[in-house]
Amino acid sequence: MFLIPLLALIVGVLVGIKTAVPVSGIVGIYLGVAVIAGIDSVFGGWRSALEGKFRNDVFVTGFVSNVLIAAFLAWLGDHLGINLFLAAALVMGWRIFTNLSIIRRIGIERWKEARAARE
Repeated sequence: MFLIPLLALIVGVLVGIKTAVPVSGIVGIYLGVAVIAGIDSVFGGWRSALEGKFRNDVFVTGFVSNVLIAAFLAWLGDHLGINLFLAAALVMGWRIFTNLSIIRRIGIERWKEARAARE
């Protein structure tokens, strides 16, 4: 279960390194915001899996909608002359750090429980 996403990540990084196509301008902003939104969804899915609440349909729809909404905000901000991509990046970044802190707490609690069970 854990091996498939890890393998996909490794393959994706290797393909990205081998192709190394530079992205600049507004496309870089759209792509950056979309990547942050995707990372936010992945950490949210990881958190829900640790809490025992993970559902594939919620994860996939959340992933797609987060990426599309973030890219739309970047596009809209570009057309309005406002840096809305910063608002999307700020919110998604906040959620990433929140999910990571909860994942860390769950990990520490499970480690303490396993340690107490061994004693």
